[in-house]
Amino acid sequence: MTRLIHLSDLHFGRTRPDLLGPLIQTVNGLNPDHVIVSGDFTHRARVSQYEEASAFLKQLTAPWLAVPGNHDTPLDNVFLRFFNPWGRYKRHISRDLEPLHIDQNVVIKGINTVNRFAWQTGRMSKRTTRRLCQVFDASEAIPVQVAVMHHPLEHLQDTDKRLMRGAQHAVAALGDCGADIVLSGHLHNASVTPMTTEPGILFVQAGTGLSTRVRGEPNNFNVLDIHGDTVTVRRFAAGDTPVFKVEEERTFRRLDQIWSQST
Repeated sequence: MTRLIHLSDLHFGRTRPDLLGPLIQTVNGLNPDHVIVSGDFTHRARVSQYEEASAFLKQLTAPWLAVPGNHDTPLDNVFLRFFNPWGRYKRHISRDLEPLHIDQNVVIKGINTVNRFAWQTGRMSKRTTRRLCQVFDASEAIPVQVAVMHHPLEHLQDTDKRLMRGAQHAVAALGDCGADIVLSGHLHNASVTPMTTEPGILFVQAGTGLSTRVRGEPNNFNVLDIHGDTVTVRRFAAGDTPVFKVEEERTFRRLDQIWSQST
């Protein structure tokens, strides 16, 4: 079994301080193989916020892998956003914006979907999609292929944000090159479902782990337990009381390259 913890949208600089300790304790107590953060470590990409994010990562006991989000580029410093958007991220989080982990059970590949010229809306270019598929094609013998990105490739029905550029093409391409799971954030709403047009890809969204910018649901994160063609996703959430508990658990099985929920 491989256990992944999926965090997103921590937004240091606009967090619930009472949740920080419980989040670290809960994540470490679950003994994951990897912790994955799908972007938005900071709220305004300020140095002090990055220092808080870096301190958080240093308290995790498991290996972690992360990609940046749109809030991780400076919003209120246009010069930096256009000419050095990743300087602070590279200094405090990681120099690798698209990290890769491969072992005998899983491939995890991060993709940077942030578009510095359109701060809110992401971008998934054909070149980026090809680069991701090259990784999956080269490691097709490994049972599970996981892509990590900040912006989602599909939107929930009630979402008022624009879908990122290139999303539809990317979904089709990832279906062709064998992607199994896509992890993302950005919307501050959690969900898990097969992709609408590519049901062979399990689409997992995390809400916000720490931010006060909740959108109709409590702060939460996901735990994925992967057993070959079976994935159990548990959502841990914390309401007014700063304790993370299992809010929802769903199991999906893959048959004939299609994910379906197990009863």
